[in-house]
Amino acid sequence: MEKLKLHIKGLSYSQSQSGAYALILGEDEGKRRLPIIIGGFEAQAIAIELEKMKPTRPLTHDLFKNFADTFKIQVTEVIINKFKEGVFYAQLICWNGNEETVIDSRTSDAVALAIRFECPIYTYETIMSQAGIVIDEETESEKEEESSDPLQGVDEDQYSQYSLNELKDLLKKAVEKEEYEKASSLRDEINKRKSQGQ
Repeated sequence: MEKLKLHIKGLSYSQSQSGAYALILGEDEGKRRLPIIIGGFEAQAIAIELEKMKPTRPLTHDLFKNFADTFKIQVTEVIINKFKEGVFYAQLICWNGNEETVIDSRTSDAVALAIRFECPIYTYETIMSQAGIVIDEETESEKEEESSDPLQGVDEDQYSQYSLNELKDLLKKAVEKEEYEKASSLRDEINKRKSQGQ
């Protein structure tokens, strides 16, 4: 199965879930993004390493990296290998000099470790086509011209009143406004409707 290389596009604070963040991964060659909701601790672990900050004591992911280095184990790549019921799953591909081992991981932990090991992050086309959100290239001035906010006051409980096409329009607007958490829940609702044949 062909792998798609991803890179970190950013982290944004969750507007609706206290202490949660949206981790945005983008494909290397393309406009699609994977928004992944993660906890505050994991977001901090990712942000600290991205900013090359050095905490006074090692964080959990730093400890894992130090432990692996001590025993000459390398994480050679991270693969986001499954998306089920709105949850992403990942694997660490490890090499000890003699054999390759695959270890299951939460996606947020896998990304935090990928940064520390400076290894690539991949996913599969099936996951990107199922959970990815397409970003249209649009200038900032075009975004600013939009006067009303069609997403204001729309929450997950109200999705049932919208048609599939209306949900797709809301998804597009959420992406344009970089409201990735809202886009993620809209994407899940659209996928749920499609699987139910609506």
